[in-house]
Amino acid sequence: MGFRPLHDRVVVRRLEANEKTAGGIIIPDTAKEKPAEGEVIAVGPGARDDRGNLVAPEVKAGDRVLFGKWSGTEVKIDGQDLLIMKESDILGIVEQAEPARKAA
Repeated sequence: MGFRPLHDRVVVRRLEANEKTAGGIIIPDTAKEKPAEGEVIAVGPGARDDRGNLVAPEVKAGDRVLFGKWSGTEVKIDGQDLLIMKESDILGIVEQAEPARKAA
């Protein structure tokens, strides 16, 4: 990708929403809500504090994140629909649970 976000900006690709409910009902495209979960594609170098020191971002490329429903600015880069948002618009990082180990 030929795009590098500045300061505390983050580029996020929305993850696709489920097309079926738990009960098996198929949801048409017109009724789907835009998902508030995505994958971080690129991260800027960070924000500056009051003294001018660089504060490194907490998210990194590849993280799965949750963000607010109206967060970010929608853009199209290299044919992909992406969001550019401030790191502060991200609510949290979704951590993948490790599979439970069987006792031997």
